[in-house]
Formats: sequence, structure tokens, C-alpha cells
Amino acid sequence: MSTTVVAPLTIEDAELLVDAARRAAEDAGVTVSVTVLDAGGHLLAFRRDDRAVLISGETSTRKAYTALQLNAPTADLVDAVQPGGLFHTLPTALDRPLLFIAGGVPLHRDGRLIGAIGVGGGAPEQDHGFANAAVQTLA
Repeated sequence: MSTTVVAPLTIEDAELLVDAARRAAEDAGVTVSVTVLDAGGHLLAFRRDDRAVLISGETSTRKAYTALQLNAPTADLVDAVQPGGLFHTLPTALDRPLLFIAGGVPLHRDGRLIGAIGVGGGAPEQDHGFANAAVQTLA
């Protein structure tokens, strides 16, 4: 029986992701916080610019955590938490609150979940774009 081994997300990968998201945000004139988690939900890299709103650090972390836990971009999950949605009761069922606002994106390598990135500080659509721009650097 063969086992497929997928390279984990490294600190170097995480730092590259943070830098790419930061640059995309700066190019748009936005100051953001960026969080990268590994597949186990452990913090690999974090950056909050002194000009960013203080809450943006918590926001980026919760977006990354949500994307990791549900293995889906947070932008795709907004409708699922509305009354009648698939995950309507999920946020109260977990120890750590999830955040269903665009800007969290899971990270995959060879089809397997290896971590997640979260961006907070801009408008949700902007944060989602910054996160996606960063993910392209790993492709």
C-alpha cells in the first residue's frame, strides 16, 4: 500500500503569502492584517501594520480559521450561515467563533488542505482579492 506524502506549508511559504497579500493591499492603498495558519490551525505567520485598525488582526485570524475548518473560502460561506442555511447553528457549536466574511481562503497542495490565509482591514471583497492574490504565489 503506497502513501501519498504532501509537503506541508512551511514558514517560508507563510511569509511569502503574507508579503504577497500585503503588497496587493498596498498597491490598492489599503492597510491590512494577514494571518497564515498551518493545517492544524497553528499560527505560522502574522502581520499587522501599525496603521491598520486594531481589530483587523483578530479578523484576519478568524477568517483564516473559518476557511481552514470548513475548507472553503469564507466568501462562499456567507449564505450558509443565514437562517435556514446549511451552517446556521455552526458558529455556536465550535470553541472558537468562526467569521463568515470574505477574506479567508484555504490553501491546498496536491489536492490536500495544508493551511489557510486570512486578510482583514479592507472591504470584504478587497480582502478576498488580496488573499487570492497571495494564494497565486504558491501555485
